[in-house]
Amino acid sequence: MRHSSHHARSIVARTFASALVITSLTATVVAAQVLKAPSLATQRLKNADLATRVAHVRALLKTTPLVDGHNDLPWAIRETKNNPRDVIAYDLRATPSGMTDIARLRTGGVGGQFWSVYVPGEVKDSGYARIQLEQIDIAHQVIARYPEVFATALTAADVRASYKRGKIGSLLGMEGGHAIENSLGALRAYYDLGVRYMTLTHNVTLDWADAALDVPKHNGLTAFGKEVVREMNRLGMLVDLSHVSPGTMSAALDVTEAPVIFSHSAARAVTDVPRNVPDSILARLPKNGGVVMVYFVPSFMSQTVIDFEKLATGARDSIIRLSPTDKDAQVNSLAVWRTQHPAPRATIADIANHMDHIKQVAGAAHVGIGGDFDGITDTVLGLEDVSKYPDLFAELVHRGWTDAELRGVASENVLRVLTRAEAVAARLRKARPASTKTIEQLDGKRM
Repeated sequence: MRHSSHHARSIVARTFASALVITSLTATVVAAQVLKAPSLATQRLKNADLATRVAHVRALLKTTPLVDGHNDLPWAIRETKNNPRDVIAYDLRATPSGMTDIARLRTGGVGGQFWSVYVPGEVKDSGYARIQLEQIDIAHQVIARYPEVFATALTAADVRASYKRGKIGSLLGMEGGHAIENSLGALRAYYDLGVRYMTLTHNVTLDWADAALDVPKHNGLTAFGKEVVREMNRLGMLVDLSHVSPGTMSAALDVTEAPVIFSHSAARAVTDVPRNVPDSILARLPKNGGVVMVYFVPSFMSQTVIDFEKLATGARDSIIRLSPTDKDAQVNSLAVWRTQHPAPRATIADIANHMDHIKQVAGAAHVGIGGDFDGITDTVLGLEDVSKYPDLFAELVHRGWTDAELRGVASENVLRVLTRAEAVAARLRKARPASTKTIEQLDGKRM
């Protein structure tokens, strides 16, 4: 009887445990379905007025940092007409002529920033490295000058810790692999100086990588270009595929062991320009884990703007042909034409269209923000400077994006990418030493 009683209790226990498991699994499935479906609160906010939606976004950004992938403030400081390169004169506590200052960063809810340390690929006066080091120095000076506002960030954890202290975690992103001058040693030196992503090209095709706006020469990446990607993985430096050709995008995705970013790009299916990302690449992001950080460049965001610019170029060329030697006639005729044909403006809705498309093809977990402020001259209507991010998020609320998706766009997606890249680097550093390969060895080039 004792044995039978024990056996009966055992059956009851197993049955009870099974019921708990089933109940738990059911709850998990239901919870997953709830997370996927917009909540009633989301539905109500979708139809709320703009002020209500902006207020909701501001509340959300008080608990989640907004991390922008690309701001060209260091180049704006270098190129300012008065006191070029003078960080003190370019006073961020005031309102400088550019698109970025402290007050507007705070209004925009910015909690983390990749400062672009850009160097043009067309520089002829010296090697790229000198200018690259100067731009890194300018960025470091900016961060150090305002310690109550900015904090150097080298990791995703640094960004989160800075945000908790009320500071803007500041990371550096190199815009253009030409600055390594075909040297993996230089790449490592830039990493040691705080650089946490490198855009493989800018507008010029390199000895080892094809650019989107130049003639392709390598069908993407050469053997040395692939070694650059591998070494970036080993370091923990994000591979940035903005500005590169689709062939380079594809080759990098084939090679990389870590998620990639597009620090400032958009969807080519929405606006057909070479700077944007084709659907074939977007479809690969879920497996890779990467993120497209959408920029605010009017001529790359609106097909209407693109079409108008083509029309205006044709009108200008026609006017020049009619009066090839009369400059005054050219100017007057073009002024009349522009009066009769007012230029369209890209809008916040255009930006949201790109984000919606990337969400549809790749998923909301692969969308971020990379405004490109102070790297552009024309601006999107309603997104004129760094104070305007909440208005864009309010448009996404209107389109039914959930709070979880908005937090992802704000920072969770890119911080996930950075965290994963750090983990990959920790593994790879144990598995292999720093690469000593050269472009001469891998590509047979004589430098």
